[in-house]
Amino acid sequence: MTKKQALGAVVFCAGFLFILMTLTYIIRTNGDVKDRMVGFYAEKNDTIDMIMVGSSPVYPFYAAPKLYGEQGIASYPLSTNNQRPKAIKYLLKEAQKTQKPSLFVIELRMFTMPDEEWEDTMVFTRGVTDNMKYSWNRIEAINALVSDKKERYTYYFDIFKYHSNWKTMVLPDQIACWRYEKPHPLKGLEIKTGVGPAKWTDLSGVTTAQEPAAEQLEVLYDLLDWIGDSGADALFLISPYVMEEADREKFNYLIGVIEQAGYRVLDMNRHIGEIGLDFSTDFYDYGSHVNALGEEKCTAFLGGYLAEHYSLPDRRGQAGYESFDSAWVMYQEKQAQAAESCLKDIAEENWAPEVE
Repeated sequence: MTKKQALGAVVFCAGFLFILMTLTYIIRTNGDVKDRMVGFYAEKNDTIDMIMVGSSPVYPFYAAPKLYGEQGIASYPLSTNNQRPKAIKYLLKEAQKTQKPSLFVIELRMFTMPDEEWEDTMVFTRGVTDNMKYSWNRIEAINALVSDKKERYTYYFDIFKYHSNWKTMVLPDQIACWRYEKPHPLKGLEIKTGVGPAKWTDLSGVTTAQEPAAEQLEVLYDLLDWIGDSGADALFLISPYVMEEADREKFNYLIGVIEQAGYRVLDMNRHIGEIGLDFSTDFYDYGSHVNALGEEKCTAFLGGYLAEHYSLPDRRGQAGYESFDSAWVMYQEKQAQAAESCLKDIAEENWAPEVE
C-alpha cells in the first residue's frame, strides 16, 4: 500500500466514524434526560462551580437557576432516573473534562437499594451510558454498569439499539444535537406540577444503623477515595421523602461512613420544619418527589446551607454567565406559573393520579 492509499484509508475511516458518531447522537432517544445531558455538554468550559449527581430526587428538587439568581452559584445537575451509585464516579469524571467544579453534591437515596434491583433494568443504565459522549470514560462506565459482557457491544455502539429511530433525523431539536451539545434553558431543572398529598413520619428518633448492601458500600468507599484524589470537596445529600424505618437505619450507617471520611451530609429529612415543607401540598407523587412548591423551598434551604458551609463564588454579572441570567428570568416566570397551577389543584382538591 502506498502512502497515498494509506492516507486515503485513514481519511475514509475518520470520515466514517465521524458520520456514525454524529448520526448516533442525533437518533438517541429524545426526552428530558437527553435534554439535560446535552445541556451540560453545551455549557461553556470552566464555568460550572458545583455539579449535582444522583437519581430523580435531584432534577426536580433543586433549581440551578434559583441558586444562581439568588446567590450567584453556577451549578448543573447530571441526574438520571434511578441512577445507580456505580455511575456517579464516571459522571463526575465526565464533568471534570470540561469543568473545574470545586464542589460535588451527591444524592444518597439510591445507596439504600441493592444494585441487583436495577442492574437488569436496561433503560436506567442507558439513561447514563447512552447520554455520555463517546470516550474511554464512557467505556469504563459501561463496563462497570453492564455485567453481561455479551451485551456490552450494544452499549459501546448504541446505534444498534436506536438504528430504527430515524424519525429524529427530521426533528430540528435532535438535529441540533449532532455534537451532543444543545443548551438547556433551565440548566437541567424540571419544574413539576400536580399535587399528591402524603403523610410524613418523623424518624429522627431512630438512631440504630443497618448496613446497606455490601456492593453499595464498596461503591461508596471507592467513590470517597476517588473524591479525595479529585481536588474537589463533596456534600452528600438526602432529599426529603416519605421513607421506611429500614431506609432510615441504612442512612444512619451511610452518614457514619461519610462523616468519618471527612465530608458533610445534609439530611434534609431532619430539617422539615426549617425548610417549611408541607407533605400534604408540596409533592406531586405522594411523598417521593416535590412539585414546584416543594422545589422552591428545598432549593432555598440548600442555598442557605451552601452559603453557610462553603465558599462558592458569586458569578452574577460576570462575563460568560449570560445564559444563567436568561435561565433565572425564565425560571421566575415558569416557577410562578407552576406554583399557581399547584395552588389551584390544592384549592380544588384535584389530586394527581396514583401510580401503582
